[in-house]
Amino acid sequence: MKSALTTLLCFASLTSALTAEKTVELAHFRRLFSKDPTVIKESALEIAGNWQDSYTPLLIESLRFAPEKASQLTIAAILATHTGLDKDSDLTEWWHWAWKKPYQPHPEYAEFKAGLYELIDPRFREYFDENPKSEIRLDEIRWGGVLRDGIPPLKDPKTIKAAQADYLKDDHVVFGVSFNGEARAYPKRILAWHEMVKDTVGGRSINGVYCTLCGSMIVYDTLHNKKHYELGTSGFLYRSNKLMYDHETQSMWSTIEGKPVVGPLVGKGIQLKPLTVVTSTWGEWRKRHPDTTVLSLDTGFQRDYGEGVAYNSYFSTDRLMFAIPQEFEDKRLLNKDSILALRFGKGPKDKVAFAPKLLKKHPIYPHRHGDTEVVVLTDRSGASRVYETKGQVFEKWDQGVKLTDKNGLEWTLTEDALTSKSGQSLARFSSHNAFWFGWRSAYPETHLVQ
Repeated sequence: MKSALTTLLCFASLTSALTAEKTVELAHFRRLFSKDPTVIKESALEIAGNWQDSYTPLLIESLRFAPEKASQLTIAAILATHTGLDKDSDLTEWWHWAWKKPYQPHPEYAEFKAGLYELIDPRFREYFDENPKSEIRLDEIRWGGVLRDGIPPLKDPKTIKAAQADYLKDDHVVFGVSFNGEARAYPKRILAWHEMVKDTVGGRSINGVYCTLCGSMIVYDTLHNKKHYELGTSGFLYRSNKLMYDHETQSMWSTIEGKPVVGPLVGKGIQLKPLTVVTSTWGEWRKRHPDTTVLSLDTGFQRDYGEGVAYNSYFSTDRLMFAIPQEFEDKRLLNKDSILALRFGKGPKDKVAFAPKLLKKHPIYPHRHGDTEVVVLTDRSGASRVYETKGQVFEKWDQGVKLTDKNGLEWTLTEDALTSKSGQSLARFSSHNAFWFGWRSAYPETHLVQ
């Protein structure tokens, strides 16, 4: 049956490819999900006989969810005929072929995605309905396997004092923030289950977004031009990077950029301000901030918050869970090497990644980008902070809070700035850790410092 179907599809392709001008209607792709073999075959012949490369994403996504074996075999046969790949290729191989092609989507592709994914969660239709504006390829938006807010965010979570956090050991990873004199730690072991925390620290409303797949914890100001954006987990990914959504318009937002990329808010100049955050250990953070508060295990959800439990199998290998276009694969570092990511501006070449081995070897690392000079300070826990130097050169650091510049002047490190006894202040830059593959696929022109 499989061989006969493939031959039939090849014949349809050869006899019709030269004269095909019309675009196959969406109904034919939907009929591939039929339980009637005759309906499936008729639709397959229509698709193959009027082939366009824009059909490929529709078929790949259909292949992932097709309920009947006959449907799966038919879809694979069509794909094999027109891509040259083996009919037993996996989804990653099909996607790699599709992403190498210029993006010329089927005119009803957005509607196709809306109809397909509303079968999983009716709310998913809102993301793709009415052919929304988009800054990214819709065929690179992949379902992550959860419903909207299926990974529930923590909102105004309960916190406890450091002395009460007996569930944490000194070497456990935490994400630390400090605003207006108030310090707070968000343990990775908790955020890995929630991926988003909406909180107020030092009177500042923040949205911390932890993308487990791309290894980044970014903290954003929730206000843009004094407007508050209530964000949630969309359930979808772009190049393995978590996509958020806002409750008001259901636009999808890039986690790594903090801006809308699909939907009504695209093109309106909205981009949330990234704030300072550091990936450290509980012992180091608590030593620096003895008055810090930290998340309580009483989150309102039943989860195994043990250290290293969530995503253990994913973190233990260098393999990706969701493929990215091959053009963004970069073997200079391992996929999941945790680089320090820094943005000097909005341009594609204004992004910098510092390799972890470099920073470990050089606790004081000066760097210049254009007219901006910074110093990256990495303590014994591996936590890195970046400060503008304005020409100051630092020669000594106790890897705690005391630095000395080349003139012998002493400086003090805080989460906000470097300050000298003479009253000078050097502001801290927003930076964060990320897996190399996630940062590189978001910013292909990033400068790697290694």
